[in-house]
Amino acid sequence: MQSLKPQKTLVERVYESILDAICDGSLAAGTRVTQDELAARLEVSRQPVMTALGMLKQQGFLIERGRRGLRVAPADRARFDAIYEFRLAVEPLAASLAARRRTADLIRRARAVVADGRRVAAAGDAKAALQADVDFHSLIYEASGNPLIIDSMQTHWQHLRRSMGEVLRRPRFAQKVWKEHAAIVDALAAGDADEAARLIGAHVREAHERVGAELAAAERQAA
Repeated sequence: MQSLKPQKTLVERVYESILDAICDGSLAAGTRVTQDELAARLEVSRQPVMTALGMLKQQGFLIERGRRGLRVAPADRARFDAIYEFRLAVEPLAASLAARRRTADLIRRARAVVADGRRVAAAGDAKAALQADVDFHSLIYEASGNPLIIDSMQTHWQHLRRSMGEVLRRPRFAQKVWKEHAAIVDALAAGDADEAARLIGAHVREAHERVGAELAAAERQAA
């Protein structure tokens, strides 16, 4: 029997391809984007590209520059700070719920993500390390059992990917990140809801400081 899992539409695939290029720096801030050029590169018609660009503009990844058309938006420091404030409220709750609702399968999957994250970080694969970081936090949201947490964080993480990549490219930061993740998993495995919440709260605060410092340095360099 064939899988009933719905296939992604062409618009969704085009959207994800452009978004990935923005988040990994292939389309850097300030880069001009046009429907014709992207359609040619992706080998699709202009219509799905136009729809995808409209979605990305609405979400703040693209901005208009008069007659020059659309350009990749710079990282928005105000949005970045707001997202971390929101994470600091949401993620301790998610970790606390996950510790209470933990299963053997959750702990197995969490330890596997940590092991994979450490491996790709040691190999210097920043793109894979960033994806592993997203996977780790997404797993915590899923394990919380609260669908509102999952939905509320989905779009925010796309904005964070742009800035977090800079930090995870630095080995000393990447190693510390995965050490913190491992400690959170230990608290989940022990069913210690208070400790899991405390650890992930500290992790989010430190991440805010680390990534914020990188953004500030990039802003100074651009100036």
